Amino acid sequence: MLISPAYAQAAGGSQDMLMSLAPLVLIFVVFYFLLIRPQQKRMKDHKAMLGALRRGDKVVTGGGIIGTVARVPNDDEVVVDIADGVRVRVLRGTITSILTKGSGEETEVEKPAKAGK
Repeated sequence: MLISPAYAQAAGGSQDMLMSLAPLVLIFVVFYFLLIRPQQKRMKDHKAMLGALRRGDKVVTGGGIIGTVARVPNDDEVVVDIADGVRVRVLRGTITSILTKGSGEETEVEKPAKAGK
């Protein structure tokens, strides 16, 4: 006999399909709680931090530059003092963290007193 006998498939096919989808659903749930949800929370916190950015705050940019916020001209950019007399405009989204919160007041830079007077 060259042809093997064919067996009919069992009638409980819907239960087998549910059992085959269960690992995929479980993997999605694990990914949601371990990856997606914490990332959304981190993005929400970062957006709130950028929204609270004020003049006088000491910040770190994405490039690692540490400076003090001189002014916030609009919603997209910030002017940062990185040295005496050196101001750069950076995008608000490139600020990675706020080191210290400023008072929000404009402060005068004290000039050193001359030795002869």
